[in-house]
Amino acid sequence: MKASVDTRLVATCGPVIIEDPAAVRPLKLRLFDFIRASGPVSRAGVARVLNISPGTVSTLTAELIETGLLQEVTDPRKPPVTPRGRPPVSLAVRPDAFVVAGIKLSSRDRTGILIDFAGNRLASVQRDFVPVEHTASAQIEAIGGMVTELLQKAGLSWVDLGGIGLGVPGFVQNATGHVHWSPVFAERSFDLSRLASDRLGVPVAVDNDANLVALAELWFGLGREKSNFAVVTIEQGVGFGMVLNHDLFRGANGYGVELGHTKVQVDGALCRCGQRGCLEAYLADYAIARDAAVALKLSEAHTPPIPELIEMLRAAADAGDETAASVYRQARRYLAAGLATVVNLFNPTLLILSGGRMRYDWLNADDLLHEMRDFAIDAGDDLPPLKIHEWGDLMWAHGAAALALSNVTETQLGLSREAVA
Repeated sequence: MKASVDTRLVATCGPVIIEDPAAVRPLKLRLFDFIRASGPVSRAGVARVLNISPGTVSTLTAELIETGLLQEVTDPRKPPVTPRGRPPVSLAVRPDAFVVAGIKLSSRDRTGILIDFAGNRLASVQRDFVPVEHTASAQIEAIGGMVTELLQKAGLSWVDLGGIGLGVPGFVQNATGHVHWSPVFAERSFDLSRLASDRLGVPVAVDNDANLVALAELWFGLGREKSNFAVVTIEQGVGFGMVLNHDLFRGANGYGVELGHTKVQVDGALCRCGQRGCLEAYLADYAIARDAAVALKLSEAHTPPIPELIEMLRAAADAGDETAASVYRQARRYLAAGLATVVNLFNPTLLILSGGRMRYDWLNADDLLHEMRDFAIDAGDDLPPLKIHEWGDLMWAHGAAALALSNVTETQLGLSREAVA
């Protein structure tokens, strides 16, 4: 294959994993992931950084070039000619090997992106949620329409699609694609992955949307070079994702990191999961809106939609309304307690508050860290850094695309999911 230049190759994605002391992940996957995460890199560079022999690198990369997953390229970041007069040749992922789609469902809208095998975004789309489309079959039909639109925008067709990643709120088993409960579906306890794969004709991987935020940070965001970190989202619900040793932690059955549904008040406020006293019931948009209606003394007949109501509360707080400001202070206190619980349980190197609309003063990192000290174990160490990362609405879809990209990569490298677990 001739060396070529592709400007898309400047983009990189995936966790940057240099050391793997336990050598749990297959060597071929380690090598491929390193090349995708690093951008164009020489064979000698791969051997040096991963501490493997040049002969092994040559053998494995030859196989990956032969199967069309890697290619030789001239690295645009290096001088065009080597001292011997030859253009420097590096290895890079073939962007056109496969494309995948990432779709996020919520109670308000659907967002989706299309990315190539190197992680470059090719197209995006956003659609409002229509309440009548609440059944699994209707949602799957809508997903199919979004994917078709994404492919058309990129000048591609369904035959080019390697897989779909799908994120939904609620209790989801990623390994099986089973949805126990989600606010975006009328049904309970059904196999979403199987239904969607059968209907759409491509593999569909499903996960909880908060896990996908952690994947978005791991593959495209602030966590790429972190071996362990935690992500908390506060929007329509409260989500939590935990990365341990560069890998997403889901627990034994996939429900293991539901911070939003830990109990902070016995018999407290009603949560949308049906239980009472959950952390989410004091932090999520609907919880802020509930308290906002009381603070602003609005009757049920004159209560606007949740986004407008929260903006009204913010305006009132900014204008000096003490009752309105107290709603945010209470929410920040609950959030500080939740974040301190994460620190006490997992001791992560980084905490990320991530979301599409991280815009309120009560999410100020310094104020949160100050209040977290009231709840965190005092062992004489500093609290981990707290970063607030506002992505925009496509954040969730990036995580869904990372899920699909990971699954397609494992399949193309001939690896079972158990081999990389």
